[in-house]
Amino acid sequence: MIYKYKDKRPNIHKTVFIAPSADIIGDVIIGENSSVWFNSVVRGDESTITIGKNTNIQDCTTIHGCGHHPVLIKDGVTVGHDACVHGCTINSDCIIGMGATLLNGCVIGKESIIGAGAVITENTKIPPRSLVVGVPAKVVRKITANNLRQIKENAEEYILLKKEYLKRF
Repeated sequence: MIYKYKDKRPNIHKTVFIAPSADIIGDVIIGENSSVWFNSVVRGDESTITIGKNTNIQDCTTIHGCGHHPVLIKDGVTVGHDACVHGCTINSDCIIGMGATLLNGCVIGKESIIGAGAVITENTKIPPRSLVVGVPAKVVRKITANNLRQIKENAEEYILLKKEYLKRF
């Protein structure tokens, strides 16, 4: 459902798919061709959440800003199932793995992959084109051309999938 909070109502582009069981609350902006999947919560009650174009927020994900830590998710990002994105910045063309946790003030560099279950601690800066895994997360190597292709293909697959869902809902 889409909820107004105080004087803020989500601003969602007409091409976005929002699953019926997802909740979008307050000061949230979602760009063209993006999607928010089942049982996800995007809660802009404490600060702004901006989700760019061609980005997919997969099932059971929580996105929340906190006071002085808004959330900025740029274009072409995949946020995997059950991730927690809290008060941080994710630059364009990244994959955030299933169950990953991103804490306040962290910045994920462009074209990076955060592995499943990784925990990015507060104020951590991840360089562009990094593969990051672990608890706490560490950069293990630069991504390859094949990894970059996977990032782009994943975003494209979810654009096609959201188009199918828009026809059904």
